[in-house]
Amino acid sequence: MSQLPTSNVTQDYLKAIYAAVEWGGPATSVSALATRMGVSASTASETVRRLADEGLVHHERYGGISLTGSGRQAALAMVRRHRLIETLLVEHLGYGWDEVHDEAEILEHAVSDLLVERIDRLLGHPVRDPHGDPIPTVGGEVTLPPTRPLAQTPAGEGGRVVRISDAEPQVLRHLADVGVHLDAHVAVVEARPYVGTTLFTVTPPGESAGEAVELGDPAVAAVWVTA
Repeated sequence: MSQLPTSNVTQDYLKAIYAAVEWGGPATSVSALATRMGVSASTASETVRRLADEGLVHHERYGGISLTGSGRQAALAMVRRHRLIETLLVEHLGYGWDEVHDEAEILEHAVSDLLVERIDRLLGHPVRDPHGDPIPTVGGEVTLPPTRPLAQTPAGEGGRVVRISDAEPQVLRHLADVGVHLDAHVAVVEARPYVGTTLFTVTPPGESAGEAVELGDPAVAAVWVTA
């Protein structure tokens, strides 16, 4: 991968711009980026303008923000660091999957390239993090499995859980409590829009019998399954 920008702010912005579209979402706007980064719209706009001047992003006036080739490589390097650190914290340091995001946000800026590669070797070169997000290779390659949001899966269909968003720790804790983990099979039984919930059967990996689970819309929105 190309050398990382030295600014933590630049690293965080590039990672956020990449994350917005990774699973099929629309390109982020200045206002959406400002909300994600916890800054004012004017601060986000000025930072995006600087990133464009540095050749890291494209931004059409009033349009979406996209990464240039060099910006994407830098973003993927940061994503790789973040997800390897999350995996290390869960697999070797006893963290829950709902606890690792904020820790990784801090540590990803401090580790050296050498330490990142030693972590990768220690973990056996994992291809996904504890939430199912793919870990880019050292060369910046990413493989996304064919998926669809659980919220777009019709009644009578389902799939193996391949990704669970880590945006809301309380949602992660709830999903873990009801058995919705990576590689569990989830089948849609009945949508109940009048109460904002959906009924599923959830079958743990390697088992044949599932249990009925009712999930609210925020929990459903956090889950991706095989297409």
